[in-house]
Amino acid sequence: MSGTTPGTVLLLAASPLGRGRLVDAASVLPVLAAVPPAVLSGTDTANVVELADPLEPQAVLTRLRAAATAPGPLTVYVAGQLLLDRRQRLPHLALARTTASTARYTAFPWHWFREELRLRPPGATTLILDLYADPETWQALCSPRTPRLLPHQQPLPQTPVPAPPTSFVLDSGRDTAVYGRVAPPPSRRTVAVPAYMKAVATLLRSGRRPSNEELHQQALTRVAAESAHPGLVLARCGSGPAPGDPHAAITAAVRSGRHADADALAARHEHSAVLAYGPASEEALHWAEVRADLAMLAGDAALSCRTWLTVAAARLNTGQAVDASVVETAVDRAHHQWGRIEDPVRARELGLLLAELRARVPGRQQGALEHVWRQLSQLQT
Repeated sequence: MSGTTPGTVLLLAASPLGRGRLVDAASVLPVLAAVPPAVLSGTDTANVVELADPLEPQAVLTRLRAAATAPGPLTVYVAGQLLLDRRQRLPHLALARTTASTARYTAFPWHWFREELRLRPPGATTLILDLYADPETWQALCSPRTPRLLPHQQPLPQTPVPAPPTSFVLDSGRDTAVYGRVAPPPSRRTVAVPAYMKAVATLLRSGRRPSNEELHQQALTRVAAESAHPGLVLARCGSGPAPGDPHAAITAAVRSGRHADADALAARHEHSAVLAYGPASEEALHWAEVRADLAMLAGDAALSCRTWLTVAAARLNTGQAVDASVVETAVDRAHHQWGRIEDPVRARELGLLLAELRARVPGRQQGALEHVWRQLSQLQT
């Protein structure tokens, strides 16, 4: 065990409830729940949040966001089913209502993990994954023409899995440690069990918490002993901050409650990026997004909303597609923060701007534009 700050553990098991189910993800939760929270986290004490077969991506996002803002180490255990949405071919975690044709609206986009975890301090976040890919996604993983989805993958030598190319990104954030595997689809009319995650849970039930790397290797050994197909093996310890990385200093300021200092540091880097690359450059927009997140963490919902609206408009003005993930994320985050604004005057002002953007960027949540107009109507009365 390490440290005195309580850890946070998020147990997420999700798979479709219908014929598209490849894995009974929730079957591993009782085994994980039997492990003491401190052992799951690797800290002296820990808080555990469990999500079993959630229905809505927004429900998962809310729990993930709360876990990401908690102090102390965060460990996220994910068992489930990976698939690509048909429009943008981006990886998603299938939820209870997900089908192949509705993945864009009913599944959890994997890049939301990266977005929610990006301001966490280096070395404080671990993902432990046991995912099954549907046939289409598995074919994409193994296609030499498709960039790689995974942060670091290594097919076991004894496994006849085609070696995937070198840059298919299941991106969970630069400073997030990732361990686990992505397995191929099981045989027809078979629902698999999350063998890797069950091995992890069984090892932890002994009460001993080995290092993540040791736990990972022991779980793989058990999977191989059961003749289960290990699939594509994930192992990345997290890069940590580069020397002089301003993100580490910003995170430290936020953790100590110095929100103004954090924003001032981000503002200086944004100004430098604007001068060097232009106001619509990715470098400048990155720092604008960081400042939007910092305003949220400081409790200034109006400033966060306005900044996200500015980022979304800038991306659209540079020709980015209305369904590009970075554009949708900016509008979705503006929408979320708008709902937290208490001043009706500022809410009306920003709501009109949000409605204008929502008409162009409807996003994944059906009825989002109608929601804005309903809320604006209530604000008027």
